[in-house]
Amino acid sequence: MKTDLTKILSIRGRHGLFNYIAQSRSGAIVEALGDRKRSNFGAASGITTLADISIYTSEGEVKLQEVFGKMHDVLGEADAPGAKASADELKALFAQALPDYDGDRFYVSHMKKVVEWYNELKHYASLDFTVEGEEEAPGE
Repeated sequence: MKTDLTKILSIRGRHGLFNYIAQSRSGAIVEALGDRKRSNFGAASGITTLADISIYTSEGEVKLQEVFGKMHDVLGEADAPGAKASADELKALFAQALPDYDGDRFYVSHMKKVVEWYNELKHYASLDFTVEGEEEAPGE
């Protein structure tokens, strides 16, 4: 099954990723990818879809979906280094996957989030993403 990054959410101050379930009166009903627990978050919770996130490069910005694809090309079926990996190890991964990343605006703290998200998607969803405008066939 393909992952739709417009429905995968990062919520400020919360660890992990969430799947959008439905709109509620006060915000959104979401389900944690890892433990499948449902929660309701208000509009002021700082909800961001992964589809809206880009990484700065010397040429402009690269969508997170494309970054994940490049990481997968480098890593194959292996997991990305954990968020507790050294800064040098994270920088080495991104130097291979996204060699023109902007070191002045894409910090190690951002790299840690991206590798956490990559590993979480790999384990609890899929690294095969829907393409904008593409509809999934029934039963997929």
